[in-house]
Amino acid sequence: MANFCAKCGAEVSPGKQFCTACGAPVAAAPAVVMPAQPAAAPAGSGASAVKIVLIVVAVFVGLGIIGAGIFGFTVWRVARSLHVSNQGGQVTIGTPGGGSITANSTQKFSSTDLGTDIYPGATSGKGGMRITLPSGSSVTATFVTPDSKDQVVSFYKDKFGSEASVFDSSNSAMITVQKGKQESVMVTVTPNASQYGGKTQITIMHATSSGPS
Repeated sequence: MANFCAKCGAEVSPGKQFCTACGAPVAAAPAVVMPAQPAAAPAGSGASAVKIVLIVVAVFVGLGIIGAGIFGFTVWRVARSLHVSNQGGQVTIGTPGGGSITANSTQKFSSTDLGTDIYPGATSGKGGMRITLPSGSSVTATFVTPDSKDQVVSFYKDKFGSEASVFDSSNSAMITVQKGKQESVMVTVTPNASQYGGKTQITIMHATSSGPS
């Protein structure tokens, strides 16, 4: 490839050290620098990446196992703190702190237990529960009557007076009354209960609190 004199611009043949026109020295052609090739990845780098991924996965799996272990230990502690007995169809669960939960399909509750009168002529239904805790207690009982929902609602509205709150719909009714700050009664009336041959179901829940008044 021909060069050109930097002083006079005349063409200088390849290999000439001086310009034949003006005698000026000819600068050497710039060296061609080849672009650097990227360094080859060291052998085994792919295997290292796989190992890292496997380690991360193992960490997450390990955390999952630890979480499951903590959950299982918590359930075990709760199970050990409860004491369950079953005698004559009555199930009693003793809770931490001296409380208890008693469920009995045949247990009878009085009007004192329920905080209100039982609907006249109603018979005991299935299920009954008594919960006694250090913070308070509650009693729930179910009764059945052939009378209509409206008759039952009217009875408890008269019983509770103007202090009662009433929610009434075609499917059910609920009458609640607050007796002071530590006692409440809720009566739920369900017409045409399928498990009682279409009769009216009455569920009464009486709750009391043992906290400061």
